[in-house]
Amino acid sequence: MRSHGAIRSPRRLDRVIASVAAAFVATNALAADIANMPRVATIDPRFQSYNIEMVEVTGGRFWKPYAATGMQVDATTERFAERPAIDLGDKRLRMLAAALSPAYLRVSGTWANSTFFADSDTPPSTPPSGFEGILTRRQWRGVIDFSRAVDAPIVTSFAISAGTRDADGRWTPDQARHLLAFTRSAGGHIAAAEFMNEPDLPSIGGAPDGYDAAAYGRDFATFRAFIKQAAPDITILGPGVIGTGTDAAALFAATARDVDAISYHHYGALSARCAGDRTPESALSDEWLARTDRALAFHQSLRDRLAPGKPIWLTETAETACGGNRWAASFADTFRYLDQLGRLAKAGIQVVMHNTLAASDYGLLDERTHLPRPNYWSALLWRRLMGTTVLDAAITPEPGLHIYAHCARDIPGGVALLVINNDRETSRRLALPAASHRYTLSGDKLTGSAVRLNGTTLALDVAGRLPSLTGEALAAGMITIAPATISFLTVAEAGNATCR
Repeated sequence: MRSHGAIRSPRRLDRVIASVAAAFVATNALAADIANMPRVATIDPRFQSYNIEMVEVTGGRFWKPYAATGMQVDATTERFAERPAIDLGDKRLRMLAAALSPAYLRVSGTWANSTFFADSDTPPSTPPSGFEGILTRRQWRGVIDFSRAVDAPIVTSFAISAGTRDADGRWTPDQARHLLAFTRSAGGHIAAAEFMNEPDLPSIGGAPDGYDAAAYGRDFATFRAFIKQAAPDITILGPGVIGTGTDAAALFAATARDVDAISYHHYGALSARCAGDRTPESALSDEWLARTDRALAFHQSLRDRLAPGKPIWLTETAETACGGNRWAASFADTFRYLDQLGRLAKAGIQVVMHNTLAASDYGLLDERTHLPRPNYWSALLWRRLMGTTVLDAAITPEPGLHIYAHCARDIPGGVALLVINNDRETSRRLALPAASHRYTLSGDKLTGSAVRLNGTTLALDVAGRLPSLTGEALAAGMITIAPATISFLTVAEAGNATCR
């Protein structure tokens, strides 16, 4: 996409704006003053990122996709299924991941806390005492090769289970040292790391009995000193908690001064596998979308008090925890996905890592076929259209309508809008003072797996390649946003000085 040039006549632009404003008053539409939207934040170029869980790399038991067995939405149903290690050399997987780059690849998760790195050419057949899984050199080299092939530097965490501890129960960095040394020797790059995954869930994360904020703070200090000596170029993230209660706050306080960036995890609810009770009827509700704000407010408040000025990363998020609900793989969740990106970018969050790229129901890709799901297509449009300079759309939010603005990617002076009409019944109208290109996502049904772009169903072509994502050219004036649709609007001739 390239610039079409700026509007050269200020008087002409004034006339266009006046005409659109008059139409706005007449039709009670919303008007977007795209030329004067101010900058409110700048995000990392790798803002939109993703996870491949450690257990995917090693193979093991992970959240069983609902479709795999026709399992009922029932808390008593078997939650896990054994899976082989993911094939990170798969051409389709690499092609689709590369299309989202630049990004970060996070390899972590609960299973990483107790995974043994077998730094030898002959790994053991069973995990050593104090560990639950084995990561081989070959598997980690596959991660490194994938990372380099798709331009996604690695973010990870380290084992912290009983096998990593001395006689006094203190964490030792031997396993981390081996992993870092091998990564370096294999030409890999770990860009950032958390000490452990979700320290506020120690009992399920392999930590010793009674593990608390004081023990975490003690071990984190050892970890930080080790990283600063062994790999000072790694950005230290923390605490990587998933909750917003007193335990999370205590862990935050124990380490906030010593991290390079604050990290946290957020899921708005549990999936049905873990006794969650959400239904698809709530997937578009304003209350559901606003849960992102509530979680962020907790971490921002702690950051502002204990570590003012430090950047914030959301290193794990998806529709719901425990693999996602059935409709996590449907168009219904695209509203949550894109609204979350819009909200967090406007708040200045630097990185958002979706869980996962290709595992269970919340994966961007189907885990068996690696074919794109609706959230993948929305991620691709975000990557191609939304730049790293975030603007204030200066439009008062309305129930059922959310509008976010960025400088357009690769269009100097251009503006890109993300307009989410999560109202299932009411159309909205938006007035633009300049010509635009429109990219509207819709679905035959909200809980279906098909998604259309400007009326055409999105799919790989017969050769397995991505289709061209072409916008519909619109003249200046009124734009109708249909119910339950999401539109990106790029305005090449916005004339926004911030975006030049």
